[in-house]
Amino acid sequence: MGALLPRLFTGLELPESVASQVALARGGLFGARWLEREDYHITLRFVGDVDARTARDIAETLGEIRRPAAPVRFEGLSWFGGDKPRAIVARVKADPALMDLQAEQERRLRRIGVAPETRKFTPHVTLARLRGVGPHAVADYLASRGALAVETFVAGRFVLYSARDGSGGGPYVVEAAYPLG
Repeated sequence: MGALLPRLFTGLELPESVASQVALARGGLFGARWLEREDYHITLRFVGDVDARTARDIAETLGEIRRPAAPVRFEGLSWFGGDKPRAIVARVKADPALMDLQAEQERRLRRIGVAPETRKFTPHVTLARLRGVGPHAVADYLASRGALAVETFVAGRFVLYSARDGSGGGPYVVEAAYPLG
């Protein structure tokens, strides 16, 4: 088996203006590790560590996807993890075009032998990772932030990203880009 490539995942990039608007929500929560603005993205399908041949197969099958451009509308700030908060996120509306794009990636990746994704797809942008932050602190942070005012945009492409080894964090590298529309 060849060397494993860094962790792969597919996603949508955020336009600069949108990333700037989302970044305004940073700060004000003790114990939060805020992501860099350049690392904001909407994960469509996490793949994980794969060998070079699988990576080529993935890139090839993704290249066969023909889908319309997907509108991206933000719905507000939230968190993942329930009573043990692990991330602050900006929720994205589950638009049919977005959901169909994700579902097709899931089908195609399974067909070439990538293990199925077990978690339900919830479109979002991760703003911060949390460790040891209680739900009350998160609720206070969200209450103090109010609404998230972010413009809607249309994603004209999706990309195959790789994550730096080990941490799974940024900086993320665009390995390939695929047009929508």
